[in-house]
Amino acid sequence: MPTWKTPKLKRLARILAHIDDEIIMTQFLRDLCTLEELRELSSRWEVVELLNKKIPYREIAEKTGVSTATITRIAQFLHHGEGGYQKALKQE
Repeated sequence: MPTWKTPKLKRLARILAHIDDEIIMTQFLRDLCTLEELRELSSRWEVVELLNKKIPYREIAEKTGVSTATITRIAQFLHHGEGGYQKALKQE
């Protein structure tokens, strides 16, 4: 088992998986994260969506304010990660 798949992370994932109401999820995320963390997570998800639409990195950087280095890392996980981004994109 990879070292990042800790029992704490698994418990958090279980909780997140069981919240199926957008309002409750938003409230939970606000209580769990700082405003900066929420902005960062939201921006990263926006990058995933734009990468999935084949938008060029520079255009994504201009639109989101996310650095091209971060966009490159996100793209790496989008294409060669655990498959979570791909599965989440199918949920929308």
